[in-house]
Amino acid sequence: MNETIKELTAIGASVGAHCQPCLEYHLRKAREMGIEPEDIRQAVEIGHRVEKGSMTAMKNYSSSVLEKYAMPGDSSGKE
Repeated sequence: MNETIKELTAIGASVGAHCQPCLEYHLRKAREMGIEPEDIRQAVEIGHRVEKGSMTAMKNYSSSVLEKYAMPGDSSGKE
């Protein structure tokens, strides 16, 4: 894997991990490397897509856990 791909991957991962200092570091490094702005934008977008998928999966999982542990007759899911 070349250095450009590694840096674009790091940008997407920074977005997905919500690591603001990481994103700033990798954006700065990508600019220094001369990576095209459109490639950087695409890496950020991919990070957001991964983030969205993760959030949807957690929402579905947490709902199923609440249903599993809800007391009979308790619609709040609290014991």
